[in-house]
Amino acid sequence: MTETAQRVSRAAALLAEQDIDAALETIAEAARLDPASPQAAFGHAQIAFEAWRPAAALFERAAALLPGQPDLIRNRALALAAEGEGTSAEALLESVLAQHSGWLDGHRTLSAMRITGGEAQGWDRSFAEATAAKPTNTALWLGWFQQHATRKDWAAARVVLAAAKLACAPSQGLALSELFLSAESGEGAPDFAPFTALADPGTDLCHVRTLLRTGQPEAALAIAQRHLKGPQARMFWPYAGLCWRLLDDPQARWLDGDPLHAAAIDLDFTPQELADLAAALRRLHRMKAPYPEQSVRGGTQTDRQLFFHPDPAIRLARDKVLAAVASFATDLPHHAGHPLLERGTGPLRFAGSWSVRLAGAGFHASHTHVRGWISSACYVSLPEPDQLGAPPAGWLSLGSPPPELGLDLPPLRQIEPKPGRLALFGSTLWHATEPFAAGERLTFAFDVAPPS
Repeated sequence: MTETAQRVSRAAALLAEQDIDAALETIAEAARLDPASPQAAFGHAQIAFEAWRPAAALFERAAALLPGQPDLIRNRALALAAEGEGTSAEALLESVLAQHSGWLDGHRTLSAMRITGGEAQGWDRSFAEATAAKPTNTALWLGWFQQHATRKDWAAARVVLAAAKLACAPSQGLALSELFLSAESGEGAPDFAPFTALADPGTDLCHVRTLLRTGQPEAALAIAQRHLKGPQARMFWPYAGLCWRLLDDPQARWLDGDPLHAAAIDLDFTPQELADLAAALRRLHRMKAPYPEQSVRGGTQTDRQLFFHPDPAIRLARDKVLAAVASFATDLPHHAGHPLLERGTGPLRFAGSWSVRLAGAGFHASHTHVRGWISSACYVSLPEPDQLGAPPAGWLSLGSPPPELGLDLPPLRQIEPKPGRLALFGSTLWHATEPFAAGERLTFAFDVAPPS
């Protein structure tokens, strides 16, 4: 292995260990010492971007050494947008898609960029142009359908799927999309029988949701339990928990805890530290709308790993919550086979960290975190009491099922927000934020990755 390759590999290892400062220093040195290395240039751009440093120019330099690399082009566009060059970012993606209209990741990135930029209509026009040019490309149609399905815009999804069925040969992908649309929109009688043998986690999850929506928790549980020991178990644990609650099965209390496996911890922030943190977080909320796949309604969420940001107020918050998580995890009992209570011995790592800024009437839809082990919400700034509305407006609800399932299950616990308060709970536990009347609700949150 060359000296440059060793430095690149070391930087990657440091990034995996979440030592972002050392990773950036190492990869920057590799790029400086070997300016002709494509790997060092790409790594330098990528780590700089993840560290919230200017990276668009670094990606441009890497692109000269690695022409035509799709990931590099996409991430250069993301860096341009992050640096306030949204028009240039869109133009870059548009120029590549004009030559390579089948580039699905490019279409998805461009659509997300337009949505978060505030475009309510026409954000999907690159898909429309691509399918007009390549009408028999099923993957393009399905990618377009997925964009609308993620937003739960069933009418638009139905239009795209109907056009796809006219233009393309019959396929399993089209059939599964039709099944999903029928099931999730509630405007049909989905027949899962032809797809049972697939044992496809996505299809099975859709089936579980349909059975719960139609009052069949026993059948839903039977499907969910088939996946609880597999690689997609964290998708199914939340639904198994709902089934057990509906069936009054003691395993519901085993899964969720009795008392609930959750904590509200008032961290030792000073008023000035919270004010500094709020100012730092507000500067990062550059988008005008949330990403379509997120739970945020009526607000925005930051991109990238928040705790990699160099601002001292953010780093201080990271250190405080890491200590709180370590204490919370140590106090948990141990149960083999449990998604929260069975843990390894590896160090705590963040699977993700972000900030959410909600405005009046904003909320989080009920959701879980399939990549996490322990999830969180930490309150930084809240509306005045007369703006929030009557309790539990703005509170965190734990155990609330998604409302579209129509289940008569109350929250297992509700946590009142307070500046500096950290809520911790298992990532497979359903959680939501109750809407509030007016003002700003500024938080940060994170997922701790399952320890190895």
